[in-house]
Amino acid sequence: MRVILIDDESLALKHLANKLNRIKDVEIMGKYADPYQGLEEIYKRHPDVVFLDIEMPEINGMELAKEIKAVLPNVKIVFVTAYSEYAVDAFEVNAADYIVKPIRQERLIKTINKLLNVNGKKAVSSPMVCCFNKLHFKVDGEESEVMDVSWRTSKSRELFAYLIHYRGQFVRKGDLIDIFWPNFNSKDGFTQLYSSIYQIRKTLKSIHFPIEIVSSENSYRLELNEVLVDVDEWKNGMKEFSIVTKENLPEYERTLDLYKGGYFEKDDYWWAENEQKRLRLLWLDHVKRLADYLICKEDYTRAIMMYLKVQKVQPYEEDSYFMLMQLYDGLGEHDSVRREYNRLKEILREEFGAVPKEDILTWYQRWEKLSKSYQSNC
Repeated sequence: MRVILIDDESLALKHLANKLNRIKDVEIMGKYADPYQGLEEIYKRHPDVVFLDIEMPEINGMELAKEIKAVLPNVKIVFVTAYSEYAVDAFEVNAADYIVKPIRQERLIKTINKLLNVNGKKAVSSPMVCCFNKLHFKVDGEESEVMDVSWRTSKSRELFAYLIHYRGQFVRKGDLIDIFWPNFNSKDGFTQLYSSIYQIRKTLKSIHFPIEIVSSENSYRLELNEVLVDVDEWKNGMKEFSIVTKENLPEYERTLDLYKGGYFEKDDYWWAENEQKRLRLLWLDHVKRLADYLICKEDYTRAIMMYLKVQKVQPYEEDSYFMLMQLYDGLGEHDSVRREYNRLKEILREEFGAVPKEDILTWYQRWEKLSKSYQSNC
């Protein structure tokens, strides 16, 4: 499938090109920040598909699409825009698809699959290795069912997870032996390592995942070969959001929900602990950012849901209890305010022999006083 990309924002253009380059059977013929230059190339080269921004200063994408269709009616148009309100107009010009920025790899693959199927070609699959919660595999990205994968040994499973952790990097064989077979002599350690690598390759072949383990003289490197990793998709998706807006709210929530639990949390791999903590803090930051946006919009119920998620992940963080107390107060749910305060007080007493912070104590005492005064007046 030959495609041309047009977007006046060079970073958006580069970002889309990078994602398309990861998909088989897609050839980028050109990418243009100047829509008129792009139009000229389209007329010359007759691509199969044009990925087109809508909001451009020189010419509106809708008008550009009409000009393309007038000359080349068989060219498919895929609109890529930050604004969802153009969807109806897009399909009035017979657009093949409409993608709202920021673009997720899985969403793009679905578009390519749809276009390939229209042309009678084999659809592109998007196998995924998942590291959130525990190591597992999905044959077609986040929305497919978890595959049933049989590992010869738990050691080979953990070794594969470790190589995924350092995907694309060389990992010394000696270091792997030190980590996974520390009590073996050198000869026996290498025997165990080679046997586990063989088992990993055999397992990957059995599930038709094109991941390669490349061996050099003293190292291994894991090559994904277009297989997705849920952590990468999540991190790349969240990087696209500097702030939460009305336009990107649905995609923000959808991307945030890719975090399905701590990094290899249920596998309890000691070497994953630092990355687990880092990703958890990043997730917490984005959840709080979303909660703050919802509070600004006075959507207190959904904000409460966000802080309950924070509380579940970080049960000893006092601020989440405090925010919930204030949000419940805003909704007039006095029993819930008291419940959160008592839960915080109890957990701090049991775990640390401590009491809530001074500002929380002061707020709650003032709130109780006002609450009792209000009830007596009623």
